[in-house]
Formats: sequence, structure tokens, C-alpha cells
Amino acid sequence: MLDGVTLDQLRTFLAAVDEGSFSAAGRRLNRAQSVISQTLANLEGQLDVTLFDRTTRKPTLTEQGRALLHEARDVAHSVDLFKARARSLSDGLEAEVSVVVDVMFPIDILTTAVLAFREAFPETPLRLYVEALGAVVKPVLDGICDFGIIGSLPFTAPDLVKEKVLSIKTIVVAAPHHPLGKITGSVARAELEKHTQLVLTDRTTLSAGQEFGVFSTKTWRLADLGAKLNFLRVGLGWGTMPIEAIRTELASGQLVPLQLEDSHMDGYTMPMSIIYLAARPPGPAGRWLVDRLKLVHPTPT
Repeated sequence: MLDGVTLDQLRTFLAAVDEGSFSAAGRRLNRAQSVISQTLANLEGQLDVTLFDRTTRKPTLTEQGRALLHEARDVAHSVDLFKARARSLSDGLEAEVSVVVDVMFPIDILTTAVLAFREAFPETPLRLYVEALGAVVKPVLDGICDFGIIGSLPFTAPDLVKEKVLSIKTIVVAAPHHPLGKITGSVARAELEKHTQLVLTDRTTLSAGQEFGVFSTKTWRLADLGAKLNFLRVGLGWGTMPIEAIRTELASGQLVPLQLEDSHMDGYTMPMSIIYLAARPPGPAGRWLVDRLKLVHPTPT
């Protein structure tokens, strides 16, 4: 009758293993040794295995007992997590925190905040999406995500609340072997237009008909910043990147900044903000993460 196996029996089994004897397990669980012995005997009968060798001075695990120990710990741990999750829900914490983040947001800052979140809310799952432009806004508007971090699309809506987080500096770059990267001195707009510009694309229609920082008639559009970086490194085009994301490439010479003739095109400071529905603000765990992200304010350089 495996269905009759109880959590109490498994915890008694684990206590006997951890304490090294039935009497010590009894003291830990505040029970008589005879009760411990009987509980374990019942467990063995239900499982039809022998968990302990009782022929020695102190009971020791049998091969079958050792084989089942890991699963017993997993079951007990899962129940502990289940109970902790239930306590969190009863305290008003979200069952899950869902966040959509702009690809331009500094990954180091995000990672640091998420590590702290895990420490503060170990039982609260985090669902994280990384998107660009309107694909950051839409999951928030649709109620899929609790909040978003947006920068690449200057989007506002009457039902959205916006809170400034930080600003990042972007610069225009190309590979040193790219025709633009070989130019000494300033680069004219007419020269830029001759070469393919790598730009972020929108998975949604929220930015339809709008262009942000597009100066060339020849464009390749990508939704992934990592792909854009790889394409830039191999010389497939030129484009704008957040400086924090390419410090290594700039230092190693894999990418070079372009000195543009038109100063308005020569990079810019991008404000990044938290957005969420006014009628659906972040819960306690989400609010904690928002405030944590706002603690870091890197100075654009």
C-alpha cells in the first residue's frame, strides 16, 4: 500500500538517518524510541523493503535504504517548498513575478538585482522576458507581465505609470575592417547611407510607421541585441549600441566608435523607465524588485 506512505514516516526515516540512531531521532522529534521503531517498521512494510540493518549496535542503512534516501529528501523538500509558497501567498505575495526587459538595459545591473531578489524571495518564481521596442510594452498592456523596463521605444499611454530607473549612453560603432571603421576623422551622413545599418526591429505593431535612429536606406533588422553585436563584430553593418554592452569590444579594438559629422547622430543618452498598468501595480515582491533596480544609477560616459 504505497498510497499509505505518509510524510511523517518519511521525516522519521530522515531523522533516523541524520541523527544516527532511533533514540536520537526520538529526541529530535520528541517521541519515544519505540514509536520511532514502530513508525519505521510500518514504513518498511508498506514499501516492502528493509531500510535499516538492525543487527549492528546502531541501525545502519541498507543498500535499499541508501537508494531511497535521496528520493525521501526530495519529497520532504518539495513539501517544505509547498508550505513556504502557501505562507507567501497568504501573506499577500505574488504567486509569480513576471517582468519584460528592454534589450538595451544593462545586463550586469539586471543580474545583480535578480540575485538579490532570489535571496529576498526564495519561494517566488521570476519569469523574465527580454524584448525590444513595442514588444516590451505589449506584455504589460496585455496583463502578461507585472511590469516592464523600457527605453528603446518612447511610448506612453494614459493607463500606464512610468518611473525613471536610469539612463544609458549609446554610441555608433562599426568593425575596424568595415569601410566606415577605416575612415579617419568625421563620417558624413551621405557616407553612412551607403552602408547597411543594423537596427532593432519591433515584434509588434506599436511602433509601426516610426523609425528610431535609422539613417540609412539599407537596413537589416534584428530583434536580438546579441545577434546585432555579432553582426557588427564581423563587419556586416554599422549601428548604435549601448556602451555598457560593448566595453570589451571597444577595449580590444573589435569595434570602433564612429566620429559622425552630424553631432545629433553621434550617440545619445537613453532614459530607461519602469512601466506598469495604473490599475495593476506590482505586488510586494515586484515592488521590491522595482526599488532594487532604481538603487543603481550609472553615469553615462
